[in-house]
Amino acid sequence: MTKPAEVYACLHVREFPAQALLRLRPEFSSKPCVVMEGELPLQRVCSLNGKAHKIGLAHDMTQVEVDTFSGVTVLRRSRSEETTTKAILLECAGGFSPRVEDRSEDSSFLCVIDIAGTQGLFGPPGILAEKLLGRVDALGIKASVAVSANFHAAIALAKGQPPQTVKVIPTGEEMAVLAPLPLTVLDLSEGQAETFALWGIRTLGMLAGLPEKELISRMGQAAKRLRLMARGEMLHLFEPLEPAFVLHERMELDTPVELLDALMFAVNVMLEQLILRATARVLALASISITLCLEGNAVHTRTVRPALPTNDRQLWLKLLHLDLEAHPPQAAILAVVLGAEPGSTSKVQLGLFSPQLPEPSRLDVTLARIRAIVGEGNVGRAVLEDTHRSDGFRMEPFYASPSKPLEAGDAPMRPAMRRLRSAEPIYVTLQSERPKAFTFRECRYTVEQAYGPWLNGGEWWTATLWGCEQWDLVARAQDGGILCCCLVRDLLREQWQMVALYD
Repeated sequence: MTKPAEVYACLHVREFPAQALLRLRPEFSSKPCVVMEGELPLQRVCSLNGKAHKIGLAHDMTQVEVDTFSGVTVLRRSRSEETTTKAILLECAGGFSPRVEDRSEDSSFLCVIDIAGTQGLFGPPGILAEKLLGRVDALGIKASVAVSANFHAAIALAKGQPPQTVKVIPTGEEMAVLAPLPLTVLDLSEGQAETFALWGIRTLGMLAGLPEKELISRMGQAAKRLRLMARGEMLHLFEPLEPAFVLHERMELDTPVELLDALMFAVNVMLEQLILRATARVLALASISITLCLEGNAVHTRTVRPALPTNDRQLWLKLLHLDLEAHPPQAAILAVVLGAEPGSTSKVQLGLFSPQLPEPSRLDVTLARIRAIVGEGNVGRAVLEDTHRSDGFRMEPFYASPSKPLEAGDAPMRPAMRRLRSAEPIYVTLQSERPKAFTFRECRYTVEQAYGPWLNGGEWWTATLWGCEQWDLVARAQDGGILCCCLVRDLLREQWQMVALYD
C-alpha cells in the first residue's frame, strides 16, 4: 500500500485577541473596536478589528490617541477568552483530521492540518478547505485557509492572503505562487529584516532568487532556511497534538451585571456556540453548569440537567433563567463560565399503541417552575429507602424513559396509593379488635372488607421508638360511595390516622 502524498491545510486567524472577544459580543461587530493591553497609563492597542483599521487606528496607539477617534469601542484583553477560543478552533480543526499542529503566535492563531488521505470523507482539498472555513465562520471567527503539499508554503500563503479566502497551491508551483508575498509572512528577526531592507529584498520571489552560497556566507545557515521557505522547498517534521473535546465557554463582562435579564443576553450567545460545537459531533447537551464570578472573589455555580439531552437553545435559556431566579447570585456578576456535558441524540421508537410521553421541553420547564414554588428537594421521583418506616423514601431527579407496552402475560396494573401528607386523625369504631366504622372528612363510613393487621415497629434503641398497626379497608359511605384506604393505629399513643387512599 503506497503512502498518500503530503497535503497540508493551514488555518490562520488575524487579530486573534480582538476576534476572541468579539466572537461572543456580536453587538459590537458593526462598530470599530480596539483591544487594549497593559496597565494605566501605559495601555496600548494590541489588536483591532477591520472597521477600526479603516478609520486610521493602528497597533501600539495609546489611550489618549484612541480617544481622538469618535465612536470607538475599547475592550480589555482577556487571556482566558483567548485560551477558550484557541481550544475551540483546535477542536474544530480536529474534526477534519486527527493530525493537527499548533503554530499560534501571541496576536494570531495558526494551525496546520495534515489532510492526506481525507478525500474519501471530505472530497478534494479545495472542498475540504471551504468546509473548514465555513465551520470556523459559524463559530464567529474570520479566517483564511491555504492548502499546499509543502508545510511552510501553506503557512506563508495563509498569512499573506486576506480573511475569508481559500487558496490551493498546485503541486510543483509553490515558488511561483509564493513569489509576490511580502517577507513579513516569514518569521524574520529584527536583524534579518533590516539586512533584507538594505538589500532591497521585499518579496519571497526576490529572496528565492538570491544565490544560495553567497547568502549563507553573509547571513549564516538561518538564511538558507529562509530561502528554502521562500521557494516552497523547506521540509518539516510534523508534530501533531491531540486537542481534548471539552464543551466550555467563558466570557468576562465589560461592566458588572446585576439583572438576570441582562445576563441572559450573554448566556444566549454562549449557548449558541456550545450547541453548534455539539451538533458538529452529532451530540446533544445533557447538562449545563453555569459559574458566575461575582464581586468580592465569590463564585456562584448552578447545574441544570433536563430529562433528556437536547440542543434546543430556547429551552436551555428558560431552564437556566428559572434556576437562577430560584437561586439568585448575591453580588454583581463579573464573568460567566458555561460548561456542558455531552449526551446522545438518539431517539427511541415507541410501540404503535404505546401511551405518548409528554414533550421533553414542556416537561422540563414545568418541573423547573414547580421547583421554584415548592423547593429543590420536593420535586422528582420518589425512591424507597431500605427501612421499615412507612414514610421511608427520598426524592431523586426525574428522568424520562420510554415506556414498555403491555404484552400478553404481563401482570395487571395495580391501584395507585396516594399518601396523605400529613396523615389525618380519624375516629374509629372497633368490633372484636377490628375496624367496624370510621369518620373521615365529616363523612361516616362502614367497613365492608378489612385486611390486616400488619404490625410494624423499629428504632427501639433511640428516643424515636415507634410501632404501628396497619389496616387496608374497603368502606362504604352512607350515600353508597366506595372508599379504599389505609389506616394506621399508633400503638404507643393509641391514635388512629388515615395515611393513604387507593385510586
